[in-house]
Amino acid sequence: MPIAKNVHLGADVAIAHPELVNLYGCSIGEGTRIAPFVEIQKNATVGARCKISSHSFVCEGVTIEDECFIGHHVCFINDRYPRATAESGALQTEADWQVVPTRVCRGASIGSGAVIMCGVTIGERATVGAGAVVTHDVPAAHVVAGVPARALVHSHGEVAR
Repeated sequence: MPIAKNVHLGADVAIAHPELVNLYGCSIGEGTRIAPFVEIQKNATVGARCKISSHSFVCEGVTIEDECFIGHHVCFINDRYPRATAESGALQTEADWQVVPTRVCRGASIGSGAVIMCGVTIGERATVGAGAVVTHDVPAAHVVAGVPARALVHSHGEVAR
């Protein structure tokens, strides 16, 4: 899909194979690099000097601050209780659910294949291991991994037990 006209691209944004991304209603900061097969939805924000790797999905309500790394096939979720239909049985519309925001703070890194549940904050310079499922906030400078994600290393270098 093409890059929609309502996308705000900062200076020097590089999109590898623009014909292979789906960007609409989002904002991308200066110097950010976006790989093929990435979708970034409306009302999502990606900061400056970020790297968004291939096959990643950044949904509405996600804010990625400056200098973040998003690995291959990272998936953000913005609804705690997704349903296809409303109580009436009709397909849901935007009026039938509420976006739950997620924040990835400056300098954080998220490994390939991670799933980030809605409503969490990943702290500044934190690292999320590949394949992790993040269900709770990750403090600044912590390293988490696993399903569900748990602390491996605390900000002062102590290994978690």
